[in-house]
Amino acid sequence: MAVSTRVTSSLRSPDAEFLVIGGGVAGLRAAIELSRHGRVLMLTKGNPLESSSIYAQGGVAVALSEEDDVSIHLNDTLKAGHGLCRREAVRVLVEEGPGRIRELIAWGARFDKIGSKFAFAHEAAHSRSRILRARGDATGNEMVRALTVQARRQKHIQRLGHHFTVDLVVADGRCRGALVLDEATGDRFVIPARAVILSTGGAGQIYARTTNPPNATGDGMAMAYRAGAILEDMEFVQFHPTALYLPNSPPFLLSEAIRGEGGRLRNIKGELFMHRYHPDGALAPRDIVSRAIWSEMAATRSRHVYLDATHLSASFTKQRFPTIYSTCLRYDIDMTEEWIPVSPSAHYMMGGVRTDMQGATSLPGLFAAGEVACSGVHGANRLASNSLLEGLVFGRRAALAAVAYAKRQGRTVGALPTERDLGGGSRASLEDAEKLRSSLRRVMWGKVGLARTGDSLAGALGQLTRWERLVNRPFASRRDLEVKNMVQVARCVAEAALWRADSVGAHYRADASKAARPGRTQHSRVQLGSEKLQVKGKKLKVKSEK
Repeated sequence: MAVSTRVTSSLRSPDAEFLVIGGGVAGLRAAIELSRHGRVLMLTKGNPLESSSIYAQGGVAVALSEEDDVSIHLNDTLKAGHGLCRREAVRVLVEEGPGRIRELIAWGARFDKIGSKFAFAHEAAHSRSRILRARGDATGNEMVRALTVQARRQKHIQRLGHHFTVDLVVADGRCRGALVLDEATGDRFVIPARAVILSTGGAGQIYARTTNPPNATGDGMAMAYRAGAILEDMEFVQFHPTALYLPNSPPFLLSEAIRGEGGRLRNIKGELFMHRYHPDGALAPRDIVSRAIWSEMAATRSRHVYLDATHLSASFTKQRFPTIYSTCLRYDIDMTEEWIPVSPSAHYMMGGVRTDMQGATSLPGLFAAGEVACSGVHGANRLASNSLLEGLVFGRRAALAAVAYAKRQGRTVGALPTERDLGGGSRASLEDAEKLRSSLRRVMWGKVGLARTGDSLAGALGQLTRWERLVNRPFASRRDLEVKNMVQVARCVAEAALWRADSVGAHYRADASKAARPGRTQHSRVQLGSEKLQVKGKKLKVKSEK
């Protein structure tokens, strides 16, 4: 993405009222809105342009075509969520979404067209063609580009890259800033803020196979958890059905849109199989397609199935999926002539830091938007291509709520904890962090993955509990701090998954009873007590709410 950014390399006394942690679609949209009301500092670890948003291929779902309507989009989303969406949150998404997309277009976003009209694509579980795309399969990249350009025009936005947020600063029961690590120097310092917005993305890296970039280590969820905020629906992890499977390559996502354009799934024997699992075949919801692939892999004792797009015209494939086509070629696969080996990979967290319709968390002063948040939009299974729209809609909403909160609080400031108060003394180094990280990812993939049982989850929890004791101390480096975050988030996922004994949406319990259990439509909640993980005084339980 050829976008220059204004990034400060080091900052010890930032002049900012609002702090945005994360730099994807949700964070950028929040920062733009906040800049109209005060000074904004955006913090990102590593490269400020590195986010999951950039890699989003399929597109952004929005009811803008002549054949579509927001009520149809709402019903498709609710159906995909298996009864666990918050209807009001979905209504906000689909009703405000068209306005946010038109606004983005006015800021320079260029979506693909056929003639003078937008080229709406079709994806699984959508009853209409409503997917806007950019440069074929580079929609997230284009949206981040347009938002970044717009953010650079705002003189009150300052961006600080290569700074890792260690923890949130809580004083007097409110979130009042963050403790930050300068990745280059190792220095730490407290950044105060009148309100903080988390937009740190997901936690796909807790799994051995994931389509997420390396920086998706659940940092925002972990720091919110440690600060006392509620995490909700952490058991709902979406596994994308079709990620490139090659022994020496990372799992590269092959967009849902390939099947939307007619791509077929074949098992290792070359047989079409999706018709045996769902009437919609390859266009069934993601959780069904993922489990169908998993079943075929088990039945044929193979590590993958095939995605077949060879019957589509070569010119169409190259034009429609330029990024996917060129990436496959790098691994010596010509998708116009060969079947692509694919298998499921962890892709998206439906759960996260619980928020209300305005993006406010249970911790005053802390707001969240995007994949790090659980707004209730996705329920038990996210409808394809709703995530980028969610980032725009709830990024703006969180910003407006943060502004309103800051105004109510006024400018009164009390004493904040210092860096030393927050563990600034001696800091440990995690012995063989990469080995622990790898072991964690294998345990999660094998025991808390696509198919779960009570025994596998209990086994995972036992190991995660031992690891959590190991990492429950202050660390000096970003590498060690990321592993700490991954262990804590993984434990929350496993704990919630053990609590939910039924199969629903993306959460599949192979040992589930066929009879529906009470609590099927409840939301799991995990929250850290004053000293231990507690719910109503009971250690190591997950509470639920209607």
